[in-house]
Amino acid sequence: MPIEYKNNLAVFSDVVSVEEAEALLEWLQKNASASVDLLACTHLHPANLQVLMAAEPVISAWPADTGLAAWLRSALKAM
Repeated sequence: MPIEYKNNLAVFSDVVSVEEAEALLEWLQKNASASVDLLACTHLHPANLQVLMAAEPVISAWPADTGLAAWLRSALKAM
């Protein structure tokens, strides 16, 4: 499963496709103080990026892939 939900943490792994966007949005709406772990994520569909941009969750871990991490940090305006 590309996104595993654990209490207040969503753990992304491998390829997170467009099919996960709606469930991610619903989960983030129900868990306003949630955080997201992107460490094992290798690809993020733009629909999921839009959800993250709108919800602004805490990112607890950035992708191990430095290119993807840089792109996401830029898009999510991370320090």
